[in-house]
Amino acid sequence: MAKPTYKDLLEAGAHLGHLKRKWNPKMSPYIFMERKGIHIIDLNRTMEGMDKAASALQQVAKSGRKVMFVATKKQAKEVVAQMARSVNMPFVTERWLGGMMTNFSTIKRSVKKMNNIDKLLADENVTSITKKERLTLTRERNKLEKVLGGIANMNRLPAAIFIVDIAHEHIAVSEARKLGIKIFGIVDTNSDPTLIDFPIPANDDASKSIKMITNYIGEVIKGGLEERRKMKDQQKEVAAKATP
Repeated sequence: MAKPTYKDLLEAGAHLGHLKRKWNPKMSPYIFMERKGIHIIDLNRTMEGMDKAASALQQVAKSGRKVMFVATKKQAKEVVAQMARSVNMPFVTERWLGGMMTNFSTIKRSVKKMNNIDKLLADENVTSITKKERLTLTRERNKLEKVLGGIANMNRLPAAIFIVDIAHEHIAVSEARKLGIKIFGIVDTNSDPTLIDFPIPANDDASKSIKMITNYIGEVIKGGLEERRKMKDQQKEVAAKATP
């Protein structure tokens, strides 16, 4: 996917911010004007933010490290989960559990518990479980899957985190800052862009705007992963030629 143009972003409503009375003054460098009491985001700054984020995220993916996607608001969930799955990256789209990163060892134990229930339910030789117990285990497993399914294969903390609506996901922002994890995010006029490393000023409520920016970020990560694969193939070729 090519980088969205100014016209693409305009058509997706990426320029529409919040009501003026809801604004965060720290967003002033990214605001173009006010129209009918609504702040209009400067899409030139949006494109600049996308360029900076793309360049850094491509390097993260190329190095083989993980980028966690976070979006728990209704209009962003499906788009973000789909994109994260397509690039095999961890994601949180149901509920951010406090300590999901700062208390990662506890979260890993919950993931292990979920995997153990999976094995138990899948083992046809286990006959000691009653129908009622099986039902209880299935319910517990589904509950864990809903919240932890997107991070089930994450063995260590991500190198970066991409967030849709940093005000809504303030706990995730706070945890990432504590741990020194690079934060990328779509930032609307009601948020503080100084809290994150790579702000992309844009409408974080409109599904078209969210989809356009998230898909572009996903494609950039795909590009980084592809570069990594090519690099590994070349290294294998060189090693094969060097072997007598």
